[in-house]
Amino acid sequence: MSDTTSDPKAEPGGAPEADRAVQAAPGAATTTATTVDTAAGTAQTIAPPPRQNLIIRDIMRGSVVTTILAIVLAMLVGGILIALTDPAVQKAAGYFFARPIDTFAAIWNAVWGAYSALFQGSIINFQATSFQQAILPLTSTLGFAAPLTAAALGVALAFRVGLFNIGAQGQMLIACAASALLTFNLGLPMILQLPITLIVGIIGGALWGGIVGVLKARTGAHEVILTIMLNYIAFYLVSWMVRTPSMLQKPGTNQPISSPTPQNAVFPALFGPQYPQLTWAFPVVLVATLFVWWLIERSSLGFRMRAVGENPSAARAAGISVPRMFVYAMLFAGGLAGLAGMIQIQSTITSGFDAGIHAGIGFDAITVALLGRSRAWGTLFAGILFGALKAGSFTMQALQGIPVDIVLVVQSLIVLFIAAPPLIRAIFFLPKTEAEKTANAVRKSTKKAARKEAAA
Repeated sequence: MSDTTSDPKAEPGGAPEADRAVQAAPGAATTTATTVDTAAGTAQTIAPPPRQNLIIRDIMRGSVVTTILAIVLAMLVGGILIALTDPAVQKAAGYFFARPIDTFAAIWNAVWGAYSALFQGSIINFQATSFQQAILPLTSTLGFAAPLTAAALGVALAFRVGLFNIGAQGQMLIACAASALLTFNLGLPMILQLPITLIVGIIGGALWGGIVGVLKARTGAHEVILTIMLNYIAFYLVSWMVRTPSMLQKPGTNQPISSPTPQNAVFPALFGPQYPQLTWAFPVVLVATLFVWWLIERSSLGFRMRAVGENPSAARAAGISVPRMFVYAMLFAGGLAGLAGMIQIQSTITSGFDAGIHAGIGFDAITVALLGRSRAWGTLFAGILFGALKAGSFTMQALQGIPVDIVLVVQSLIVLFIAAPPLIRAIFFLPKTEAEKTANAVRKSTKKAARKEAAA
């Protein structure tokens, strides 16, 4: 595969031939084919972006206001569900017409109690007797957010290149298996054991993701099918490995579980043993976030990736090797998912793992990437939000008796509203975007022309 973008003219700082082809060409922003003039003075027709790219781009271009309103609306709907399922509310509703104030008071107590418990379990516990206990929920939130954010960064990076990476689960599993198979028995000091274990896992995840990139580039196979099938392969492969003594099964047991993570490979607590869930894995995720931001927003490679995400046809016309960008994107995405897997076995679950070590993070990462609009820092904040929801859900259940499933419903609603910005604007009576106004004008003119033609 050749890549002609090694010429400085193709880089963001040089003469932007690729920029003109991708950004100035109407075909890069519309759904119709466009003819542009090439550097040689000849005309070239650029096909419109695939529908998949348009869908991803529409979701990513939502505003911060619509994102915040989507979260607020999801919390409101969650509050309604909490009220409807609360026994006190149901009891008061039985005599609503006799004393309606009792029903409204019960609703307030149920919803306020639930969300205050969520806050106390995820941010600050104001009822704590010491500062250490007060901020313990925040450290739990950051601990839950670390692997979720790492996996979501991989999904978000793939989104920016126009790819749906549904394979973070399999990439996490292969990363854990590769690291356990190759590094658990090294017996090195921590200064070597910890980074080697981490790097081997990242490489394992990257190679598993790279398989998707190569198949996509060489055969044109759809990445959604490829990643889903590789998830199954990884799951059953790891399931077999942890049941096989000569592979990953813990010595001296018949249980399907691996050996514990070597103590020298475990991330130490960031602020001491009093905050066990917040380890040095979180700073590693911050570094990964900074790297993804630089890669996508500031590097020449990231410019070419974004060009492919906008319109592969326009990028190809500008001399960018689209297949190579697919391979690069999936390598990086798999590596970031591998980082999430390594955080799981080097920080969260160090007593041994099985095929359930992914803990649903691979699919939750899709939600976080969508909420973060596939931007690096937005994904980080979305990961912290979802970490807070997870940490607080246990307190909600313990103090208020509210099922953890309610939080999962809220998360699902957030994604639903994030994926439908026009719905949010309609509910909150927000003005339409310029794109929507243009689309409506085109639709009206098309209908008007069709009526005139039918009348003639």
